[in-house]
Amino acid sequence: MGAISSEEIISILKSEIENYEIEAKASETGTVISVGDGIATVYGIDHAMYGEIITFENGLKGMVQDIRRNEIGCILFGKDTEIKEGTKVTRTKKKAGIPVGEKFIGRVINALGAPIDGKGEIESEDYRPIENDAPGIVERKSVSVPMETGILSIDSMFPIGRGQRELIIGDRQTGKTSIATDTIINQKGKDVICIYTAIGQKASTVAKLVNTLDKYGAMDYTIVVSATASETASLQYIAPYSATAMAEYFMYQGKDVLIVYDDLSKHAVAYRALSLLLERSPGREAYPGDVFYLHSRLLERSSRLSEEAGGGSITALPIIETQAGDISAYIPTNVISITDGQIFLESDLFFSGMRPAVNVGLSVSRVGGAAQTKAMKKASGSIRIDLAQYREMEVFTQFSSDLDAATKAQLQYGAGLMELLKQPLGHPLSMAQQVITLCVATHKGMMDIPVKRIKEYQMQMLEYMDAEHGELIREIEEKKDLTDELVDQILKAADAFKERFQ
Repeated sequence: MGAISSEEIISILKSEIENYEIEAKASETGTVISVGDGIATVYGIDHAMYGEIITFENGLKGMVQDIRRNEIGCILFGKDTEIKEGTKVTRTKKKAGIPVGEKFIGRVINALGAPIDGKGEIESEDYRPIENDAPGIVERKSVSVPMETGILSIDSMFPIGRGQRELIIGDRQTGKTSIATDTIINQKGKDVICIYTAIGQKASTVAKLVNTLDKYGAMDYTIVVSATASETASLQYIAPYSATAMAEYFMYQGKDVLIVYDDLSKHAVAYRALSLLLERSPGREAYPGDVFYLHSRLLERSSRLSEEAGGGSITALPIIETQAGDISAYIPTNVISITDGQIFLESDLFFSGMRPAVNVGLSVSRVGGAAQTKAMKKASGSIRIDLAQYREMEVFTQFSSDLDAATKAQLQYGAGLMELLKQPLGHPLSMAQQVITLCVATHKGMMDIPVKRIKEYQMQMLEYMDAEHGELIREIEEKKDLTDELVDQILKAADAFKERFQ
């Protein structure tokens, strides 16, 4: 290498001096005053934003949750054992967020987006804030495409549409999670990405659910976000928001997402614990919007976007646990007022063998027939009114023995319908199977079958239809409509089967 001349050295130095900029990097640092129960109080960070991530000197992260005059209250995302009074804290100037991407499908992650299924790291494609504004009215589109659950009693009477929020509510052990699980299983091959969020549940329960989804091949399109009971209240609090951020990533790409929050009662309890530890008034005694806003800003993010905004949708199935069937308690009424309908599951029905234990009187879908195919709308007809009349008549006539023929017939028809609505776990029915079942039932095609054999009759009839009359099933699936001619063909086929049925 040749010697560099002095002129060259001078010109290099001149350009270096001209381009030199004084750069002083200032990062706002504070000190921990007190710590305990997953909450740290920090002094010296004066410009922190609500919801900002802060980093402790040992690498642990926290989130600003309470801003006071001289200090801030932070929730910690991890164990507080290594943090003590005097620990240094730095601002990141970033809002809490979660890595998102296609590679998360089929995985089990925690509330911060880290994998917990032992299958290695997940490559993310983007980073989304966990708190995000809900789409505005202009960006939304009305709900009109069905989100089929495969459960006859729901799809026929309380249809759910893509972009709807339908609450599943009932006491513990009444089959709330089962309805959500069956709905996820039923999305196979329907191009819907499912996200199941477990909040405050036992790790063994979540593992069992993942196994069930695996068994039915549903993990191929499902993400499980888990914040179990053993994790801190802060992680249980952010879990549903993280799951929704993940869902929004797919929604804005034009995909349909189904998200289950299991359950928001435990979420409210986790939030109340944080409120108390931050020395705020919890819930009702403070501004009653406190817990209301907790769930409203979460559920408002579920919607169906217009084509201009991306055209995707998030359908939400929040779950709420009631105490002794009291749906007029504080949190249940909150969530009922935020959602577009509820499926109310009743203990008495569950124990009497009616499973899923859907209470026809108290359940409702505020989207209704708009989210049903024409075929389903025509087939279900007056089934809801028929069931309500049956329930009322059953109460009045249980003590009288001499009934007229018309009343006996109505009681038998109602009992048959109730039996038909029973459905075993993990056996979702396709739209065509539901339409055929309802069509035959509402045309009194099962009146002479003993009530105890109705389920058996239904299953065998659907197998027969599949084997011998595949063209009827194809026509229902393709046209999604039910003409009088098609109804006649279904009833004729059902009559032909009845002669075989022993």
